[in-house]
Amino acid sequence: MPTVSAHVALTLAQHIDAVFGVMGNGNAYFLDAIETQTQAVFTAVRHEQGAVVAADAHYRASGRIAVATSTYGAGFTNTLTPLAESVQARIPLVLVVGDEPTSGPRPWDVDQIALASGVGARTYTVGRADAAATTVIAIEHALTYRVPVVLAIPYDVAALEAGDVPAAPAPRVPAPLVPKGEFAEGMLDRIAAALRSAKRPFLLAGRGAWLAGAGEPLGALADATGALTASSALGRGVFPEQRFDLGVTGGFGAEGAMELIREADVAVVFGASLNQFTMRFGTLFAPGTQVFQIDVAPAATHAHVGGFVRADARLAAEALVSRLQGAEGSGWRESVDVAAARAYESGDETAPDGRLDPRSAARRIAELLPADRVVVSDGGHFIGWANMYWPVASPDRMMMIGTAFQAIGQGWPSVVGATRARPEATVVLTSGDGGGLMAIADLESAVRAAGGRGMAVIWNDAAYGAEVNLYGLKGLARQPMLIPQVDFAAFAAAVGAEGVAVRTLADLDRLAAWTAEDPAARPFLVLDLRISGDVIAPYQEEIIRVNS
Repeated sequence: MPTVSAHVALTLAQHIDAVFGVMGNGNAYFLDAIETQTQAVFTAVRHEQGAVVAADAHYRASGRIAVATSTYGAGFTNTLTPLAESVQARIPLVLVVGDEPTSGPRPWDVDQIALASGVGARTYTVGRADAAATTVIAIEHALTYRVPVVLAIPYDVAALEAGDVPAAPAPRVPAPLVPKGEFAEGMLDRIAAALRSAKRPFLLAGRGAWLAGAGEPLGALADATGALTASSALGRGVFPEQRFDLGVTGGFGAEGAMELIREADVAVVFGASLNQFTMRFGTLFAPGTQVFQIDVAPAATHAHVGGFVRADARLAAEALVSRLQGAEGSGWRESVDVAAARAYESGDETAPDGRLDPRSAARRIAELLPADRVVVSDGGHFIGWANMYWPVASPDRMMMIGTAFQAIGQGWPSVVGATRARPEATVVLTSGDGGGLMAIADLESAVRAAGGRGMAVIWNDAAYGAEVNLYGLKGLARQPMLIPQVDFAAFAAAVGAEGVAVRTLADLDRLAAWTAEDPAARPFLVLDLRISGDVIAPYQEEIIRVNS
């Protein structure tokens, strides 16, 4: 007879194909049902944090919801930091956890509902009679509001027999938000008129535009208006025509590209929240630029926005293309050297302190990485290098997990989730030595899950670089900001991967050879880049200026 845990597992398995977690007393029956009664694939990680990170990365890489799981108490509290990240980043996933028995808490139980609520996640608790229906409601909530949810199984309920699994309706997914009403139509007319008369039109797209499938109509809109284009860090590659694309805006953008954006007289933003980093702390647009925003948010998200339409990015772009039939392009994009504007500094082979210049290392790695790469990024000062120098084909091939909550230590388990989502691709982790050490237990998980389809680049400056740059330069004690030189190549060898300590650009020749090998035969590769901490990423220099 199926148990309550089996009801949860069998219902979830109708809608997901991947489960990540650590087994314990609270989820043992759930995982037994996943393994023995469903086609969903369970992948073990070594720390409960990694379960949520892997499920988060799986969604970002594939658009398919996944499940994380942990036991109650200490297992659950280990999930809170990545749960907060997924809330902040608007990532739907389901975290299945054990919980205190219905009779009340034991000494090792905590108020899990309150803790989840504290980071912005709602909890649904299953019972003997409603486990399947509650599971569907939890999935529906995650997909509707694009947030993680917690699905709790009380300890004394988990193994109770619950009868045959009832048929449950499929979760409802909201339809795209149609621009409708007199105000929305009038604002679209106004935007179309502004674009038609613009001499220097500019289109900016973010992750929301990618999720809406707006790439093709945005490309048609850029062609119709002769606009230059760019994206937020989470929307790179959304425009199909790269010849006229300025790359990423904000601190990751090239200085020449950012200067061109300030020349724009009309800017239309699709599915980008215009946070402080995208907006270069308010300096992205010139004061005279007309800025319009199209987003599913209830209202404009930045003070520079002069006109707002609440709508799905794809539908709004199609409506604008229809309004601009027969328009003559501005000719602006053909009059400027886009390739030169988006070029970054090449850097030197080594910095004055004798360690690698991260800019030249990033450029060389970009030349050698497999073309099918999916890049997953931990958090830390180093995030500038991959985001500036490593192009990717589409937004779902560059994921920054941890940046929404400003957390580090999310890197290694993100390889696990991305690999399960995109088994045909090469997953490339970019991480610092601080974050890399924080999550080192799941180096083993990454190697086991990805094998020769995975590799990692550790930007190893023997310090917490962001803290050195922000507070060391202010004269605060540097010792707490430093990390003894760690040999990540040796860590790699200990769990069956290949590690290379990279002290010169010539040491990267191993990456060239690795890329040429058959993925089925090559090892997981860890490049331990001994970089200089004296070279500060441009985005960090922006933050330093703002904080000064």
